[in-house]
Amino acid sequence: VQLQASGGGLVQAGGSLRLSCAASGIIFSINSMGWYRQAPGKQRELVAAITSGGSTNYADSVKGRFTVSRDNAKSTIYLQMNSLKPEDTAAYYCNADITSYRGSRSDYWGQGTQVTVSS
Repeated sequence: VQLQASGGGLVQAGGSLRLSCAASGIIFSINSMGWYRQAPGKQRELVAAITSGGSTNYADSVKGRFTVSRDNAKSTIYLQMNSLKPEDTAAYYCNADITSYRGSRSDYWGQGTQVTVSS
């Protein structure tokens, strides 16, 4: 199983970016999916998560600005980021809780995609 993230970049404060992350491989089901971020010198933190049923939760710092969604048919999670602030600058990582056909459940991470917001 692999998670491939894309969509990061450099944007001015107030701008928008959309991140995508697609899961591939032999997958029975994808349970929860999420986005985390890690800024230099800081711990990785949850940004937003979404269950297979579509329930979402967000970090307080991004509520009202970021929207997480997923396309189950494409095994893809998205993060629409609006009104970006310099403090949103970080490497963003996607995460997925995946069940295999053998019934085992594992946590997978995508490679980071850098988001840089200039003031």
